Amino acid sequence: MSNKYQRPDRVRFGAAYYHEYQPTERLKTDLDQMAEAKFSVIRVGESVWSTWEPRNGEFELDWLQPVLDGAHERGIGVILGTPTYAVPPWLARLYPEIAGEHATGQRNAWGARQEADYTHPAFRFHAERVSRRILERYASHPAVIGFQVDNEPGNVLLHNEGVCQRFVDWLRARYGDVQTLNREWGLVYWSHRLSDWSDLWRPDGNAQPQYDLAWRVFQNQQATEYIGWQADIAREYARPDQFVTTCIAFDRAAVDDRTLAGVLDVTSGNPYYDMQDALRLPDERARPQDWTTRGTWALYQSADRMFSARQEPFLVTETDAQAIGHSYVNRPAYDGQWRQVAWALISRGAEAIEYWHWHTLHFGTETYWGGVLPHSGRPGRVYREIARIGAELDRAGATVTGLTPGADVAFVYSTESKRALEFQPSLATGSGEPDLRTYTEINDAFYRGSFDAKLQSRVWHAAHLTARPAADVAREHPVLVAAALYITTDADLDWLLAYAEAGGHLILGPRTGYADHEARARNEQHPARLYEAAGVVYDEFSNIDEPITVTGYGHATRWIDGLVPTTAEVLASYEHPHFQQWAAVTTKEHGTGRITTVGTVPDPAFARELFAGTAGPWTPSIPELTVTSAVNRDGRQLRFVHNWSWDEQTFTVPVACSDVLADASFEAGEPIALGPWDVRVLVL
Repeated sequence: MSNKYQRPDRVRFGAAYYHEYQPTERLKTDLDQMAEAKFSVIRVGESVWSTWEPRNGEFELDWLQPVLDGAHERGIGVILGTPTYAVPPWLARLYPEIAGEHATGQRNAWGARQEADYTHPAFRFHAERVSRRILERYASHPAVIGFQVDNEPGNVLLHNEGVCQRFVDWLRARYGDVQTLNREWGLVYWSHRLSDWSDLWRPDGNAQPQYDLAWRVFQNQQATEYIGWQADIAREYARPDQFVTTCIAFDRAAVDDRTLAGVLDVTSGNPYYDMQDALRLPDERARPQDWTTRGTWALYQSADRMFSARQEPFLVTETDAQAIGHSYVNRPAYDGQWRQVAWALISRGAEAIEYWHWHTLHFGTETYWGGVLPHSGRPGRVYREIARIGAELDRAGATVTGLTPGADVAFVYSTESKRALEFQPSLATGSGEPDLRTYTEINDAFYRGSFDAKLQSRVWHAAHLTARPAADVAREHPVLVAAALYITTDADLDWLLAYAEAGGHLILGPRTGYADHEARARNEQHPARLYEAAGVVYDEFSNIDEPITVTGYGHATRWIDGLVPTTAEVLASYEHPHFQQWAAVTTKEHGTGRITTVGTVPDPAFARELFAGTAGPWTPSIPELTVTSAVNRDGRQLRFVHNWSWDEQTFTVPVACSDVLADASFEAGEPIALGPWDVRVLVL
């Protein structure tokens, strides 16, 4: 954890607050209501460049002073934002060349946000100037606890001339000369060999996967550099006790959250989720995922992704206050669900819960993205539900901060594999179109299986994981899933072998190890470099349109690798006249560990069965319940027991414990009651 980020004495709790958006004066009322709800933090200022600087070089900075003063009077900390993601009209008019190009020569239209080429010198000049003026004015204010630079970066891939020229320079530094690039990218294909760097074609018409992977890695680095540049400016003004962050939308086109979080003091993320019945357990539904998660398992996965960026506690800078989405998406939470979600996120390492946002807007694109207060501005059900969480966080205090979440299963995550499988997807949609979410769909299937088996998961970026000794990881994480790990180096695959040899159980999924670091198909049997230890090979694969029964497990969906066991034991086969010749699941001991190979995308029942048989004393037998664990900074063990249903449930605690949120203690073997959509936080 960076020295700039100081762990709080209680989980920070609050909302984004835009007093400047309100049609009537209500600052005192708002802040008083926040204090009554036990808010400890608000986020301000990041969306209104044209308010900070209404005309070129003319700054109006005093309007925020009453907000900061009022927050400080009530003991509410402030995260101060820089407004660089929303360019004012005068800047777009004076410098039309700063418009980002989503394709060569095709400028982003103005009228939304994040339209600019954030690498352009003219944009950088004005972005730095407004940021410095805001920071000079307010960084020393005692209410300010940290800074958010920009907002949800990496929204689009930039095709501007300057960006493309920097890409050529980046390639030159990476490969040295065009002969090396020709060889590494296989540009003999379709007569694409370069004679000079100026021969490199633009990305718009590119059809070569090696080019695209480099282009996407470069774009990720541009977004990271941009945020790092802003973060360094903020650090010039920051006190030792103030942190610098940005809020990350993890599915953005030009974001690698591992490298982006690396230039921040603490990871911050924006987990949005579907409410109401989308959170009900048990759940056999297959729901499509996008920028909002759908399903309880996916909510937990989003938290585990945020923790994975730095393998440290994180801040939730935005999450659902009411229904979040367009005017036709209106499903605010049932009573109790906000509380459940808040504690679920905290159980996986969140040290701040901030809602988007305080007051539902009366105008603009997000008129129906509901806030803590409705359009009337009167506190209602949502306010009461959220205020209850604030009171509980006040009571829990430092007991629930600095958490390291428990993990029964670890998952390898690879941004490079995700990008490569967006360009050459393995899966198809129901209509036969390429499924650009191939990487996510394969990974989600395995993660959900772990969740449905009542296990906890930890997500590791491949670069973080392979930097650690494999034997240490095998001791910490007895099960490791590498599914769709398509882009790999030889060293990555050797590390996986070492993990199994040291006693870990390695589970391989489709596409793992199929390509090398340049997205070239490996010229050996598959799973490449792993097949001898795994005791299985395959040379062909097939898409499937309909689910196929897998004996004793469930159903295979969407994809089949033609697994031919050599020395591995077959655990499951396909019930199909053609695909029955291949194994669905195999396993083999390797060293003191094991390698299990899964040749398909499992449906929920199949995936759950893969992780069955690992129940412990805290594993609930009731499908409506989940129990997650964490260790706090004092080394104390916590258990978070959730009832994701309308029915009252009971859970029998295996050891003596007490309830952090109530004056209650329990003896070993004593049942505890949970009402509908209820949660208990237990300390051992």
